Amino acid sequence: MFERAVSILEEFCESDCEITKDSALVDDLGLNSLAVISIVSEFEGEFDIEIPDRVIPTLRTVGDIVDYLEENAE
Repeated sequence: MFERAVSILEEFCESDCEITKDSALVDDLGLNSLAVISIVSEFEGEFDIEIPDRVIPTLRTVGDIVDYLEENAE
């Protein structure tokens, strides 16, 4: 799951960023709110799930995303 998440996130990183589970989407990866929404859309398509709007603000790190996907994606 982590590797699949990283492959999606790499498309949105503007530079060669090191992506770990502790990487913060905004502070470490340099993503803005529009990019985060686009990433959520990519994850929804890739994992065939819907991520509710109320959940998006809780997805602050790569680990948060991976944990959410592991709990909710099939």
